[in-house]
Amino acid sequence: MNTPQEKIQSLINQLVTEGRERGVQVAAYLNGKLVVDAWAGTADVATGRPVTEDTLFPVFSTTKGIAATLIHLLVERGQLTYETRIAEVWPEFGANGKENITVWQSLNHTSAIPYLPEGIGQAELCDWPTMCAAIAQLKPAWEPGTKAEYHAVTYSWIVGEVACRVDGRPFAQMMQEEICRPLGIKNMFVGIPDEVEPRVAILEEIFEEPPKPLPVGEPQSVSQFMWPLHEWMNRPDSRRACIPASNGIMDARSIARHYAALLPGGVDGVELLPPERIRLATRFQKPNPHSGGYQFSGDPELLGTVELPAFGHGGYGGSIGFADPKLGLAVGLTKNLYSKQAAHGLIVSELKSALGIAPSK
Repeated sequence: MNTPQEKIQSLINQLVTEGRERGVQVAAYLNGKLVVDAWAGTADVATGRPVTEDTLFPVFSTTKGIAATLIHLLVERGQLTYETRIAEVWPEFGANGKENITVWQSLNHTSAIPYLPEGIGQAELCDWPTMCAAIAQLKPAWEPGTKAEYHAVTYSWIVGEVACRVDGRPFAQMMQEEICRPLGIKNMFVGIPDEVEPRVAILEEIFEEPPKPLPVGEPQSVSQFMWPLHEWMNRPDSRRACIPASNGIMDARSIARHYAALLPGGVDGVELLPPERIRLATRFQKPNPHSGGYQFSGDPELLGTVELPAFGHGGYGGSIGFADPKLGLAVGLTKNLYSKQAAHGLIVSELKSALGIAPSK
């Protein structure tokens, strides 16, 4: 077992055998070349369906980084700027003290509307126009731009509707035409079509102790009806909705390829954004671990051993996507068992070791 492919395949096989993981995919590009493309385990324990190269996994907030890329594409084309006030392109959004919130503030979680509107249920959450109308009426929870707080789900429409208003296409169509089609990606969705449902992994979660109910009457960034999250993403209607902060469904290879196309030189001749735009998009602003819609080393629980200048985004349960410009490395990791024994950080560390590259300094 000398090659990185063999080493990572052996590792994830072992993790599945030990029960630390159920089903896993790992993909990595180094300097534009696919060097690891491994998968192991079970996609659905009820049927015994195995993970294959075509298995799709719900990746929760890993989707946020892909949504951010669409905004940076629009900025690069001059269709808006980071300083553009959202109300300029989405007038209804300017209600109730939000008239000066900027695109950049929406990307870096300082727009002060992290809490979902009161009174919404599953039907409303899955309906784009309804959620955009409700988000537009929210009041900021603090002075926008003065502090960061993770916009776990509201990011979907704050960022996504800006892209739609500027571009004119629905979010899912824009993602397919601007990211997936140029890169030949066929396994990346925010709202799956019916025909791919049989390929989606079933999520499981092992709790150390039963989840506690959320306090009644307090603002919630993730509504009570969405918990537990693994069950929410096993629902057919959740999988078919367009919620760009939270419900992307894709494979590890697609995530890695997206990030490889954000590195200098891109992948297979496709460079989604030039290096200067990436530099501007990934300005790290302490102490906020999010900037420009991506995560940085400030959140090791999600990004494992990733260090500056790497950027990307992790998702609930341990899915990961990131690019490291210094190393020329792009990684995607998907999985379906969420537990305290999760090994996504270990996998990233061992991947770097197998490739013979050290963490960025």
